[in-house]
Amino acid sequence: TMNIILNSVWVRPCLLIIVMLILWDLAIRFFNVPAYLVPTPFSVVEQLWKEWPMLLKEVGPTTWAAVGGFALSVLVGVPIAMLIAYSKLVESYVYPLLVFSQSVPKIAIAPLFVVWFGFGIIPKIIVAFLLGIFPVVVSTVMGFKSVEQDMIDLARSMGSTRLQMFFKINLPQALPAIFSGMKVSVTLAVVGAVVGEFVGSNSGIGYVLQKANGNFDLPLMFAALVVLSMMGVILFALIDFLESL
Repeated sequence: TMNIILNSVWVRPCLLIIVMLILWDLAIRFFNVPAYLVPTPFSVVEQLWKEWPMLLKEVGPTTWAAVGGFALSVLVGVPIAMLIAYSKLVESYVYPLLVFSQSVPKIAIAPLFVVWFGFGIIPKIIVAFLLGIFPVVVSTVMGFKSVEQDMIDLARSMGSTRLQMFFKINLPQALPAIFSGMKVSVTLAVVGAVVGEFVGSNSGIGYVLQKANGNFDLPLMFAALVVLSMMGVILFALIDFLESL
């Protein structure tokens, strides 16, 4: 029974976190690190407990922006990837543009979206989408290109239509790669939402981080980062669960 518990998916990461927290606390004590540079784990947990209602309220806008950006990256990214995978002409035009779009720092263009769309949720969704679309497209292209040609030839010789081949062969074989891209994308979408909040927002975890930074409230900053990490893990786990289904 003990081996089953230790081999559980969640137990090992939790044990590692506990070890890291102990090491963090010991390092602060051993090196006499002042509280204004790095807070103690206890002060972060204390702040997390004290500010939990506020953090829970502020995590809502960030979650909606991240989920919206991620959904958009899947809805736009998968069809684009299919066009790239099945058309050399589209690949030659679109793929270089996608690579170029990734080389542009999102923090630099995020203020433009605030100017164009105001301080609402739309700029945050756009930044989350721009960060999340690239891994979806790359993984999906790889997925569709890795389909065995022998299987396609066999299905064609047996009189299968293009639509039948797509749903019976191409899509099922590409799904693992698509979900791999989605897992990367959903975590990047969280980052994108926070970047959008840094630039122009009066709500969300990014706003809390900025406010805490301005007040030199390091325990609150670390507490907000913990909430942000938890959010990323939960979204990742949801995609993992969808993949298993």
